Amino acid sequence: MDFHLGHTIAVLQRTPAALDALLRGLPDPWLHGDEGPDTWSPYVVVGHLIHQDETNWLPRAQTLLEHGEATVFADIDRFAQLERFPNRPIGELLDLFARVRGDCLDRLETLKLTPEDLARSGTHPSFGRVTLAQLLATWTAHDLSHLGQIVRVIANQYAEAVGPWRDYLRILNS
Repeated sequence: MDFHLGHTIAVLQRTPAALDALLRGLPDPWLHGDEGPDTWSPYVVVGHLIHQDETNWLPRAQTLLEHGEATVFADIDRFAQLERFPNRPIGELLDLFARVRGDCLDRLETLKLTPEDLARSGTHPSFGRVTLAQLLATWTAHDLSHLGQIVRVIANQYAEAVGPWRDYLRILNS
């Protein structure tokens, strides 16, 4: 599928509600379970999504639109959520994510991006030249990747409890 800004916004608008429906009110073992050392729980992923919305997508888009390839995007701390949100209730994080995402989408709308804008390029610190469309498509895929991760991590909390049915549950064998 080719990039389409309206399709991107349709996904990005739904992520907070999807997470809210999935996580709000779940018992702590579901929220804080992970897949072992150096993996993230659903709780940590929500913090990550908040931090990325605040520091990554639109700040980089703004850098690209203002400076083109002349200014390298700022580095992003992919682990800042570990210190920023160590013990807040999940409902508070979900509410914060919904507000931050709403603000981001409002700001995105005010940019009134044209096809020419989406084709403009900037400089990523690792990848080099990237277009605005690629950046925004990555934001969308990033959301979907983490939604999949959360579902997988939650399912894996019952990896042993399902007994012999595990062989038939692809999510537990990936």
